[in-house]
Amino acid sequence: MRIAVASGKGGTGKTSVAVNLAVIAGRTATLVDCDVEEPNAHIFLKGDVSSTDTVSMSVPAIEENRCTGCRACVEFCGFNALISFGGPPLFFPDLCHGCGGCRLVCPAGAIVEVARPLGEVRRIDAGRCTLVEGCLEVGVSSPVPVIKAAKAAADGDFVIYDAPPGTSCPLVATLRGADYVLLVTEPTPFGLSDLRLTVEVLRQMNMEFGVVINRSMRSESLIHDYCHHEAIEVLGEIPEDRRIAEAYAAGRLIVEALPGYRPLFRSILEACLERVTA
Repeated sequence: MRIAVASGKGGTGKTSVAVNLAVIAGRTATLVDCDVEEPNAHIFLKGDVSSTDTVSMSVPAIEENRCTGCRACVEFCGFNALISFGGPPLFFPDLCHGCGGCRLVCPAGAIVEVARPLGEVRRIDAGRCTLVEGCLEVGVSSPVPVIKAAKAAADGDFVIYDAPPGTSCPLVATLRGADYVLLVTEPTPFGLSDLRLTVEVLRQMNMEFGVVINRSMRSESLIHDYCHHEAIEVLGEIPEDRRIAEAYAAGRLIVEALPGYRPLFRSILEACLERVTA
């Protein structure tokens, strides 16, 4: 069973919800930190790194002494990763998708493939659960291959994906294969705006989802009104509580720093499981 915890914008408390749900789920749970550009679940789920795997992609390397400047590779590349002005082509690694076609079409055999490191996937025994963390290499523009590698490294019967913020390719790559999506939002105009965008993406992907309102205030009805109008379930509300902010700032789990919130997170987790098995 795979549940993704997502949000349309950063700072809504998505990671906080994900790590606390993982701890409530217990030792059988694996949390995958798919926010590979800035993973931070390890701040709350501390433990020893049991394994580290490098994520790489095969990219072309030009042997200039063999290149004839025929431009066959340039004309083949649909991503404009190669450009030539009559001599050996220039290569732009951030545009390359690693298809290997340029090597196949080169009549002079002047292109070989080399491994380009994209990031790492670390497996951490956090005691309460297992954490799989993807970490993108500095200067690499696309996080998607590292996200896919991190997801592939997760095992067990119950997996939680901590998705990156936004509604672009990294989010879509994280959501694929999930059985249910838990959207974390906040009762602000910005929170509502980004929630709308994320809901649109999920509906395009035909995914089941529900909403958790973080920093909920009884006087604020923005999110409730929207969810009621769109027939979206609100599975839980985490109140505006200074003690939660203090625990978060200290890198502590809410369910451990404030045990009174354990029933709330357990009810959110059980609601997700019920929607998956229904």
